[in-house]
Amino acid sequence: MLAGMIVPQGWQGEYDGWDAATAWDRTVRVAQQAEQLGVESIWLFDHFHTVPRPTDEITFESFSALAALAALTERVRLGHIVICTAFRNPALTAKMLSTMDVISGGRMELGIGAGWKRDEWIAYGYGFPETRERLAMLRDHLEVITRMIEGDASDHATFEGRYASVEGARNVPKPLQRPRIPVMVGGNGPEVTWRLAARFADELNLDGMEPDELADALPVIRSRCEEIGRDPASLRISVHLWSGGAGAAGGQARIDTLAAYRELGVHRVMELLHASVRDDEALPRWVEDARVAGVTFAS
Repeated sequence: MLAGMIVPQGWQGEYDGWDAATAWDRTVRVAQQAEQLGVESIWLFDHFHTVPRPTDEITFESFSALAALAALTERVRLGHIVICTAFRNPALTAKMLSTMDVISGGRMELGIGAGWKRDEWIAYGYGFPETRERLAMLRDHLEVITRMIEGDASDHATFEGRYASVEGARNVPKPLQRPRIPVMVGGNGPEVTWRLAARFADELNLDGMEPDELADALPVIRSRCEEIGRDPASLRISVHLWSGGAGAAGGQARIDTLAAYRELGVHRVMELLHASVRDDEALPRWVEDARVAGVTFAS
């Protein structure tokens, strides 16, 4: 099992009261420390306002911040956990990700979901469609994005859906990674989201699902692959660990939680360590516990 770190960006209030320049310096420091410690990947949320309620505090925008972090790191993989796809035209998203893959030397991943934070949608002028419509948008967007990031320069993407379409769209440069940037669909919905993951994704990211819940979910996830004749083993599973979860305190509780995910076959876990904002030793302590739990780190 691999380890991903969600880099502080302010969304969960970790930068409340900070000035922007100092906060950005800390974001860079945590990202680079994660790389130095052998963490496999770094991630950012895709949000505009703080949670649970919007406040007048820092939340760095995810695409521009990740592009900067790509230039300031060398090895770690980079991605969103996960983009709210409706915030951007999907063809533009594909173009941005392809450029970022080149900037990073082939280290980008596409984490994508339907979105849920109503106050952001309303405040930024997106409206807020019902869940069914947001999921239908996600499906069309996955069609567009995957067609645009696959193939070579001579492949022009065409797709006509209800919520998105492209006609002979050129996407040059293509991503450095072949056959495409890895696609990770995020969400806990067994009826629609898991079917979309089976259809389009290399990885399904589960949000805050505890090990016992995951054990119950795995047969359903496998069945979503089998419905379309896909080998379930080809769909990797990752988990976003919520702050304040069972292993948040560190030590044996954290070791046991991480080991339980590993034993269930989880490909990687991602977590935001709030303590890393002020404590340079928070991330090394996490890595130490994770190594004991059997998590793999780069040497």
